[in-house]
Amino acid sequence: MSYARVMNDLDLNLLVALDALLAEGSVTGAARRLRLSASAMSRTLARLRAATADPLLVRAGRGLVPTPRATELRERVHALTRDVQAVLRPQISDLDIASLELTFTIRASEAFMEFLAAPVVAAITHAAPRVRLRFAPKPDKDAAPLREGLIDLEIGVLGGSAPEIRTQSLFQDSFIGVARVGHALLTDPGATPERYAACGHVVASRDGNVVQSVDDALATLGLKRAIRVVVPGYPDAMRIASQSDLVTLVPRSCFGNKPANGHEISSGLARFEIPFPTPAFMISAMWHPRMDADPAHRWLRDAVMSVCRAAYSTR
Repeated sequence: MSYARVMNDLDLNLLVALDALLAEGSVTGAARRLRLSASAMSRTLARLRAATADPLLVRAGRGLVPTPRATELRERVHALTRDVQAVLRPQISDLDIASLELTFTIRASEAFMEFLAAPVVAAITHAAPRVRLRFAPKPDKDAAPLREGLIDLEIGVLGGSAPEIRTQSLFQDSFIGVARVGHALLTDPGATPERYAACGHVVASRDGNVVQSVDDALATLGLKRAIRVVVPGYPDAMRIASQSDLVTLVPRSCFGNKPANGHEISSGLARFEIPFPTPAFMISAMWHPRMDADPAHRWLRDAVMSVCRAAYSTR
């Protein structure tokens, strides 16, 4: 076959599909990532097998495993896919936000999703109605998804394992207490360190670690809280607190600029200031340095940062 014929038959969509298949190790997972049907992805895998003269993914029990050839190709294919996408994106002088057709994946903390996801979506869809946003869960602070291009932007507390990751501070956050409306802790004389420590507590912890900054602060006062329940996330903790006498801690950003002590902040819940000092923490935007100069990504970053800073400018 001539070189010209090969170039005429070249389909860059196959490269994107191969990248997804090798990353997911699953036809179903690759189809979900590319928003295709499983049958369409199966047909694409058949084309890839014919093009590479290799099975690429073979059955092993109920799953698929890569062949040696697929393992050899994985990193090269991923790098090529990123390069192709970067080449085919418009430069800043040509970028028309209103007609931009891209999918951005944002990995965000629960506090962000609770309070800021909706205004971010509103701002972005207003400026770029053809842009699609995908919010991914944030089970940890692992920077691998940023490095591998699986997510475009991360919002949360900076981890310490990826010094090359670019960051931009968005706002300072801190913890507040949450209890059901009418909880005894909210009545006179209010939340004191002793009364707070004496309550039963529900703790949100993804990794099961229940020792937090509040415990260190209590220890300096000779106090210790009684942790009764550990759940994976803040929404679970708040749901339990709203229907029990347990109290919990959540980031202040979950509720924006809501009124202070004792006021109802959502159905059946009221917030209160923790009656002793605890350290604040910074919420940042994070991205991989290869996206620094990408005009579409830069627009996304600016849009998200603008919403976050506007929301907390009066805090």
